[in-house]
Amino acid sequence: MADNKTIHLADDDEDDRQLMKEAFEEADPDVKVVESENGKELIDNMKSSDDLSDSVVVVDMNMPKMNGLEAVAAIKSDPELAAVPTVMLSTSDNPDLIRKAQEAGVDDFLTKPNSFRGLIDIARKIFKRFFSGIS
Repeated sequence: MADNKTIHLADDDEDDRQLMKEAFEEADPDVKVVESENGKELIDNMKSSDDLSDSVVVVDMNMPKMNGLEAVAAIKSDPELAAVPTVMLSTSDNPDLIRKAQEAGVDDFLTKPNSFRGLIDIARKIFKRFFSGIS
């Protein structure tokens, strides 16, 4: 059970994806990170996944093809995907954006930190909130 944790990570910035992946792996070396460049690829990856029961979506706001708000809305409206927790990361902490993200159905909204240590802290927070038994 504990070995099946999966993060579905969507961000169009390859460097940001790599840093987030490293932060998740630093927080828990057993986590599997499935990377996507946009919301459409994220949904395709989720639909092709064998098991979403121990998964969390971490999605960037600004992406081409399908942005974070559109991706979260699509996930939450799909009966196969709706139960998967979603976390939006954004460089902006604009209250209007946060409200729109909540309306789309995000389970949490976090502002991207400006340090790797901050990313690790976010990874740990996500693990603690959404995966049982993680400290």
